[in-house]
Amino acid sequence: MGLTSKKVLLLAILCAAAFFVLTVWLWPRLSKHNWRTVLGRVGLLLATQLSIFASIGLLANNTYLLYNSWAELFGTAREPDPVDTGPSSAKVQLLGTEHADLPGGSKPHVAGRIEKVLLKGEKSKINSQAYVYLPPQYFQPEYAKKHFPASVVLTGHPGTKQALYKKLNYPQTQHDLVRKNRMQPTIFIMMSPTVKPPRDTECVDIPNGPQTETFFTHDVRHDIASHYRVGTDAKNWGVIGDSTGGYCALKMPMRHPKAFSTGVALSGDYKAPLDATTGDLFGGNKKLERENDLLWRQKNLPAAPVNLLVTTSKQGESNYEDTLKFIRQTKSPGRIASIILDSGGHNFNTWRREIPPALEWMSGRLKA
Repeated sequence: MGLTSKKVLLLAILCAAAFFVLTVWLWPRLSKHNWRTVLGRVGLLLATQLSIFASIGLLANNTYLLYNSWAELFGTAREPDPVDTGPSSAKVQLLGTEHADLPGGSKPHVAGRIEKVLLKGEKSKINSQAYVYLPPQYFQPEYAKKHFPASVVLTGHPGTKQALYKKLNYPQTQHDLVRKNRMQPTIFIMMSPTVKPPRDTECVDIPNGPQTETFFTHDVRHDIASHYRVGTDAKNWGVIGDSTGGYCALKMPMRHPKAFSTGVALSGDYKAPLDATTGDLFGGNKKLERENDLLWRQKNLPAAPVNLLVTTSKQGESNYEDTLKFIRQTKSPGRIASIILDSGGHNFNTWRREIPPALEWMSGRLKA
């Protein structure tokens, strides 16, 4: 049974309830003062608490889709290598399709379609999966010769790609905004920034390691444009993400304005952490480390002519002060916008409030 299976969650809850009842029932019998009864009490308490923690953990994971499988949870997951099925699959391999969770979801020209693909990074040598949302207009005759704007949509770390359309509702939000003439139809490339699991690479070209920044700023764009009706100019491309994905969404336009013209960070960081999940991202190169510190970069280097949007909350967000500093330090020709809530947390509930205005803002700056 899978990590996100409802059967696994139900089993964990039943085990927790059973251990609780068993503890209450057996406690009087274990009241004697000898080593056997003491061990019995300790064992029952540990079993009850572990089962409760497991139930809470599984419930939180099912709610936020932090991990999609046991392999991801225990850090043994690996992105698959591409299967060579001929020249047409050299860059993009279609792995399957899903209906969008919208009225008329089985009809692509009504609700659009989600395609699961494997992208092959020719320059970075990284292969990674993505879920590509094609809006209904992509399948309508009057748009048959139209090229669409595109946006890379990134999760945090940890996080699953499926959460972007199952929990954060990016396709559903676009569908509603397009219907209200507040957004243009846009192709979403929904991905995790963790393209070499379990390592958190923070969208960095790591010396003697994964070239993650090259993968996103070059390979993803060229692969998608070779397979779908998308342009390759920066004005055609935006990137939006939450948490770690938000850090990437700011950094990539700032460092590569010829790749992305627009970036949106939902509760984004401004500096990559260095911890057990990242390892040494910069190989001791202090210059590279500084250039990936967005506050340092913004203050000390010329600004790129890109559009950036940042979000935070006055209460509940740890990045509030850094966000205000980032806004103040923005220099021309860079352009900055912000969404600042009175209260919110580092969670899906906050981001679901911010995504509609963020997508509307981003759409107004992308060109087909």
